[in-house]
Amino acid sequence: MIAERALDTMKVAAREQVLVAMLGIPRLLRHSVWTTVDTTQGQGLGVLLVPGDHTLSLTSTWLRARGYRPTGAGIGFTVGCTTDLVDKLERRLEAHAETTGGQVVLIGQSRGGTLARLLTTRRPDLVRGLIMLGSPVVEPLNAQRDVMAIAALLTRLSTLGIPGLMNTDCLSGTCYNTNITALTTPLQTPALSIYSRSDAIVPWQCSLDPHAEHLEVHTTHTGMAFDPTVYKALNHQLIAWADSPALAPAC
Repeated sequence: MIAERALDTMKVAAREQVLVAMLGIPRLLRHSVWTTVDTTQGQGLGVLLVPGDHTLSLTSTWLRARGYRPTGAGIGFTVGCTTDLVDKLERRLEAHAETTGGQVVLIGQSRGGTLARLLTTRRPDLVRGLIMLGSPVVEPLNAQRDVMAIAALLTRLSTLGIPGLMNTDCLSGTCYNTNITALTTPLQTPALSIYSRSDAIVPWQCSLDPHAEHLEVHTTHTGMAFDPTVYKALNHQLIAWADSPALAPAC
C-alpha cells in the first residue's frame, strides 16, 4: 500500500510540474489566439489576476497587449488564512476599480479561483465577471491527498507560531463555515469555471460551480495558464464583458 501511494504521488508530481507545463509555452506563442492582437479590444477593462504575481504573469502580458488593464493580487502564493486573503483581495479590488473607473473582471487559478469566487460573493458591486481555472469551489477540501497533506502541514506550522500560513480554523471552525457558506451562495455576476478531467490536483467535479457556466479543456492543472484553448475561452468571454455595460448586482 505504501509503495502504491508513493508511486501515485510520483505520477501526480510528474504530470503537474510547472516546468513540464511550461513546455507548452512555444505552442501558445505560435497560436493565433496569441499572435492575433487588437489593442483596443479590452477598452481599458480592469482585470484582477489571483494570485497573478507569478503564476499568471503570461496571462497578464496577453491581456495588456489587448487593451485590458490587468493587475496581480499581491498576495503571494495563496498559502495564508482564507479570510485574511479575501480581506487583502477586497482592498486590491477596490483600488483597481477606482484606478480603472469601473467594475473589474476576476480571473483566478486553483485556490486563487476559490478566493476570487469568495470575493465576488462579498463585493458583486465591483465585479464585472468571474473566471475560475481549475478551482475547487465545490467541496474545496476534496483535493488530492497530497495537496491536503500540504494544507495540514501549513496549519501545524501555524500552531508553532509561523505567521502568514493557514490555521486550523481554515479547515474547520468559524472561518471554514463562513467561507463554505459563501461558496454556496448564488452568484450575482456572470461566471465561467474552466476544468479538466486530466487535472491531477483538483478533482474536476470540484470545479462544477452550479452558479457558473462550465467549460472543459484538455490540459493539466498547472498547464491551464499556458493552454491555447483556455485563452480562446478567455478571449471570447472578455470581449463580451468589455462590450456590454456593467451589471448592477441584484437586490
